[in-house]
This record gives sequence, C-alpha cells and structure tokens, in this order.
Amino acid sequence: KEFLVEISGTTVTITCPLTEGSIAWEITGIQPESKERKYVIENHDSSPTNVSCSTDDKKHEMYLNARVCTNCEELDALAVTGIIVADLLITFGVLILVYYCSKNRKGKGSTGSRLQGQKMQRPPPVPNPDYEPIRKGHQGVYAGLEKRG
Repeated sequence: KEFLVEISGTTVTITCPLTEGSIAWEITGIQPESKERKYVIENHDSSPTNVSCSTDDKKHEMYLNARVCTNCEELDALAVTGIIVADLLITFGVLILVYYCSKNRKGKGSTGSRLQGQKMQRPPPVPNPDYEPIRKGHQGVYAGLEKRG
C-alpha cells in the first residue's frame, strides 16, 4: 500500500497506508501529537521533507516534495474541458466572421473600381520630352549620340 497525498492551497493532507493500531507520525525529526490515520500539514512551505508513519510492528516512509501556492485555483477536468471547448468555438466563430467579411469586401471593391474606370475617361499622359523616342528627321536633340560600331 502507498501513502495518499492531497494538496489544496498550502495545506497538505497525508493518509497513512496502515489501518489498524495507534499511528505515530514523524516528519523530518519532528514527532507530532497526532495518532490518526490522516495527518494535515498547514501552511506547508514547499520544502522537501521525510514523512513516516508507524505502528508497533510496521513502518512506512515517504519523501515528500510537494509544491504548494497561496493563490492557486483548483479546476476539475470538466471545467478545463469547458474552457478549451469555449475557446475553440470563439476562435472558429471569429475565423468564419473574418472570412465572410473579407469575401464580401473583396467582391464589392473589385466591381466598384471597374465601374469607376469605365465611367471616367482619362486624357492620355503628357509625354516627357526627356524620354521621347528618336524619330527620323528630328536628330537635333540626339545629335551627340553616335552609333557604336
């Protein structure tokens, strides 16, 4: 049989595997007055300790290295499952909302720009004289250019 250890906040409850007789506890050199099967350590400081419980003819020992905290909240499996499922539902809801909003915006934006382009007529761009193509008969501007041979 084994010890049963329960942790709640800073309280550690240890249950001895021995069932009959008067139980004597010893915790790292200290012998508490308790003779019951369960021993409660209030305000445990998370330091490792050696715990033993014994009767007249039997002794069980255990090394206790329990981490405790003052502001911890205990959650059962159902609460954790509920939190995870709710988070997934909210995430999928936001994804679907973003998908449909972007899908609708994309359709409106592309048809609106086509209609504007068809309604408005723009004049042709003004040619830049620095980038005019060379035409026959107008060699004056480009007289400094020579063909490489």
